[in-house]
Amino acid sequence: MKSTSDTRYNQRIHVDFSNMIAENIGARGIPESDFTQAMIDLQYAVSQTDSKRDEMKWRDLHSSQDAVLCDVKRIASRVRDRFDTFVVLGIGGSALGPIAVHQALNHLHYNDLPHDKRNGPRLFVEDNVDPQRMSDLLDVIDPRKTAFNVISKSGSTSETMAQLLIILDLLKKTVGEGWVSHIIATTDKNKGNLIKAAQQYGFDTLYVPDGVGGRFSELSPVGLLPAAVCGIDIDKLLAGAKYMDEICTDEFNDNPAYVLAVLSFLSQRMGSNISVMMPYADSLKYIADWYAQLWAESLGKRYDVNSNEVFCGQTPVKSLGVTDQHSQVQLYTGGPYDKVITFIGVETLKCVVDIPKELESIPDIAFLGGHTLNELLSSELYATRYAVTKSGHMNILISIPEVNAFTIGQLLMMFELQTAYMGEILNINAFDQPGVEEGKQATYALLGKNGYGSKLAELNAAKEANKTYSV
Repeated sequence: MKSTSDTRYNQRIHVDFSNMIAENIGARGIPESDFTQAMIDLQYAVSQTDSKRDEMKWRDLHSSQDAVLCDVKRIASRVRDRFDTFVVLGIGGSALGPIAVHQALNHLHYNDLPHDKRNGPRLFVEDNVDPQRMSDLLDVIDPRKTAFNVISKSGSTSETMAQLLIILDLLKKTVGEGWVSHIIATTDKNKGNLIKAAQQYGFDTLYVPDGVGGRFSELSPVGLLPAAVCGIDIDKLLAGAKYMDEICTDEFNDNPAYVLAVLSFLSQRMGSNISVMMPYADSLKYIADWYAQLWAESLGKRYDVNSNEVFCGQTPVKSLGVTDQHSQVQLYTGGPYDKVITFIGVETLKCVVDIPKELESIPDIAFLGGHTLNELLSSELYATRYAVTKSGHMNILISIPEVNAFTIGQLLMMFELQTAYMGEILNINAFDQPGVEEGKQATYALLGKNGYGSKLAELNAAKEANKTYSV
């Protein structure tokens, strides 16, 4: 166990899983003896993950990027000096990570602040190809004052490449000479179409290391450049990830990522096949979105590594306290026992807002006066967790001392390691996405990409054979 004399300990995030255990929550919980035995029996997940460290380069991003950080900071400085808007073109892990970290660590109305009160250029992350989204973006930016970061490791992501083609055309028409300096590419160093385009035009380029898939890439240049452009301390973000990685090499009983993986496995085995992530801070809202991709895409697999059909995976659900107390919590307290709710609480928020003493003639309102919104939020978390526990539904509390770059780095690494451990326990490949690839190939065929004629024939045959039901 890490010594409490370590100055970082005061900023350590903690996991309270008391309300997963039957002795605390009742018959729907995990018997303590089952948990204790599973912690022993499943230790191989930690050792196997450790033994594959050379393949899982994402785990060493906190300490393997000295030269990369220099490039990231250099490009970020150039963008901050020259541009008033920074647009990320990407989807999936190329977008969710940057969104989550930006929301967590910057002002919640960052883009609406005047320039002198922001930490950098306005940030837009274009993570979809709805034409209105692109059209509306172009209504609120000046291309002559905008830098675009196109992110695709493979360089074959249709959505991102379509966005790039639109922006290339726009910049050539509006900026003219010098338009190349408006684009930064983040991609694979040696293969793929985006690196070819970057080399052809001479874009500033950052590289996603081998062994770092999209959903594990936030601590690589994928996430570090947008964070640095918007004034986030990326050194502290990486330091937090390093600290959590160190914690997770301790004795297995003190490894929070392993504990979470074991609890997930046991709860799934008991029929709780839905994982609800419910942070009680608006700053952490998109951490739940990022986690949803990490958990779903990594663990939702038809086959295990021995090609046996297993159809495994736990469905992630994103939620927000207290907002979703008024839309979802009725289900979590009165509905089926097929869920585990993970609450995230923040001990010290960034500000304190007092509730004035007014309307004292109306007792049902007046009782709030003299308190703070901080007290109200923390009371709502405690009360909701109590209600969920009282109803016999399993739940976990992750406590964060405060939301800062160091604690967010810890949180990202803990969830990534939990996912890797879970993959080992389930005997599946947590780092591929064959179901996603099938959809990509079908899209290529429908849009006439060369080499996909047989796939188009397959799609047309399926359409002919399908009996249509419509009302």
